[in-house]
Amino acid sequence: MKVYTKKGDKGKTQLLGGSMVNKFDIRIEAYGNIDELNAFIGHLYDQKINGNHKKFLFFIQNQLLNLGSIVSFDGKKDKIKLPKITTNEVEKIEKEIDELEKCLTPLKNFILPSGHPISSLCHIARTVCRRAERGVVLLDSQTQINKICIIFLNRLSDYLFVLSRVILVDNNRKEIYWK
Repeated sequence: MKVYTKKGDKGKTQLLGGSMVNKFDIRIEAYGNIDELNAFIGHLYDQKINGNHKKFLFFIQNQLLNLGSIVSFDGKKDKIKLPKITTNEVEKIEKEIDELEKCLTPLKNFILPSGHPISSLCHIARTVCRRAERGVVLLDSQTQINKICIIFLNRLSDYLFVLSRVILVDNNRKEIYWK
């Protein structure tokens, strides 16, 4: 099977389920942002970081592929079995945040998204995650999306923020405060 199909050469693409839409369709934008986020998470995974962080990022990457499938589905074929994002996945993120925060001091100021290259990558992923969340919220305003998908992205951005702080601790770097 060839990678190129030439089906998209005229600015259209196919959703999961078969519908053809413009490449600027909000559903395409939403799952494109999720795909971009997954690429940044992969870039984080490829850094020299703690094995527990890698394990969790691997879990996140798989969930983002699930989320992309959910968002890309046009709802037209009942036989398609979509993966699920549930409260279990959200709770897993919350537990990871709680565990990571044990080594952090409470924030009293805003911090700048910097301090170490890997921490900065976490912040980039966090901002892409927020854009992906906004895209899914926009899509939800026009068609029904399971709200847990929005919650998952919201919690994921929180995790990426906390991870950025933990990476600084792991690398004996200080947070840089906004002045």
